[in-house]
Amino acid sequence: MSAMHTFSLKTEVVSGVGTLERLREFHGERVGIVTDALMVKLGVADRVRQYLSGSAVTIYDKVTPDPPIASVKEGARELSAFRPTIIIGLGGGSAIDAAKAILAILREMNSRSRITFIAIPTTSGTGSEVTAYSVISDPDKGTKFPLVSDELIPDIALLEPEFVRTVPPQITADTGMDVLTHALEAYVAHCATDFSDALAEKAVSLTFKNLPVVFADGQNVEGRIAMHNASCMAGMAFNSAGLGLNHGLAHAIGGRLHIPHGRINAMLLPYVIAFNAGLDKNSAEPAAERYARLARLLDLEGETALQGTQNLIDAIVGLNKRFGVPLTLKALGADMAVLAESKDALVASALADFCTSGNPRKASAEDVRRIIDKVAG
Repeated sequence: MSAMHTFSLKTEVVSGVGTLERLREFHGERVGIVTDALMVKLGVADRVRQYLSGSAVTIYDKVTPDPPIASVKEGARELSAFRPTIIIGLGGGSAIDAAKAILAILREMNSRSRITFIAIPTTSGTGSEVTAYSVISDPDKGTKFPLVSDELIPDIALLEPEFVRTVPPQITADTGMDVLTHALEAYVAHCATDFSDALAEKAVSLTFKNLPVVFADGQNVEGRIAMHNASCMAGMAFNSAGLGLNHGLAHAIGGRLHIPHGRINAMLLPYVIAFNAGLDKNSAEPAAERYARLARLLDLEGETALQGTQNLIDAIVGLNKRFGVPLTLKALGADMAVLAESKDALVASALADFCTSGNPRKASAEDVRRIIDKVAG
């Protein structure tokens, strides 16, 4: 960490009950809400619209999970005719990621127009409300690819806990384990700093404490606020420090086998941590001490860095079991034939993924193949 580094926070973050009141400050604007059909059906989009009286509002509600390129282009076409001055990404990571990609197209079409970007997450998972990342899918190729640009970072993030109180337990778990993955990868990434470490450490401790609580009782408001905050902090951490091989593999495997992003991240975590720390060769890599430091933070300390890392892995496996996350793709019921025939492509995709570049231990094609074999079961 002796080299010069930069840490910046572009987004105004508003957290807690009643955060939508911030929207009342916008009058006479042209607001385009990017969301999905469920948010409209559940009345969430209308609740947001109620705070925008005095502004013209249009809703693009055709976002689907793992937003495909075609959906982004369609949304840009519809909203370009509306000429918005504000774009609101409302929903889970897919909706906010789609809003980012649509916003990028609109800004490119009219670079002279200033468009304010507001993100309102309805899951506690991706941290997309404060990051420069947008993950878009290409269904024809069966892959996901991240767009990365500071221009994609929202101006305002509204962390309203009321919108996550009804999230089902399994989605709560999947998205929460995504938070944990973001924080853990950021903590050991090449570009980690004291600033990103502080955010990652807090996100890890909040997640271990509160994710089991909200999984068991979704109506626990304090737990929901804590997980919303943890998701946001983890997003800030990895936006600065980067991610790693876990996400590179998750994008490749999740895109090909159509597995929810948080779930495949959770399944991969024990195997990737073991590789990064050097447990696979029983010789500590530099990342082992970092993992051991987090283990101490969670009262999981071991006598050596590798023992601490193993304790951390065991705790993560314990969370997965509590949340019903299978340990292997075979146990998940994934199509093993598709996995076998696409293994070479998955290895290549994971190694080429932008996120993998931040991994603390350089992985060879054979290393990646071994991790895939282990998570396959």
